[in-house]
Amino acid sequence: MEKTIHQGRNVARFRQMLGMKQDFLATAMGGDWTQKKVSLLEAKEEIDQELLEEVAKALKIPAEAIKHFDEEAAYNVIGNTVTTVNDNATGQLFQFNPIINPIDKWVDALEENKRLYAALLKEKDEKIALLEKLLADKK
Repeated sequence: MEKTIHQGRNVARFRQMLGMKQDFLATAMGGDWTQKKVSLLEAKEEIDQELLEEVAKALKIPAEAIKHFDEEAAYNVIGNTVTTVNDNATGQLFQFNPIINPIDKWVDALEENKRLYAALLKEKDEKIALLEKLLADKK
């Protein structure tokens, strides 16, 4: 029996791994995207290829990652890898000492926020220009 990959759930997983909220993804998607629409997308088992490409672009990941990511398989790989990395000298299964610089994460988030804010300002200016044009046409 072939296992089906829930692509919407994968969108949610990658979005969460990237520390992104649904409304943030909606803004990154542009157009008429809203938090509600992202929520509905994440509930879909299968997403058409064109939309999948758009979402992947907004998340800055390959579309194939969303299409084929299998959490259970990833756990199996990690589980099998961890059991083979046994340090007999210390009795520890493995050592993991990540170096996470919170300032780098903050700066990265700030840069992304600047980019999205600039996109929102541009969209606002375009809407104002359109409204001014419509108002001028009515006069």
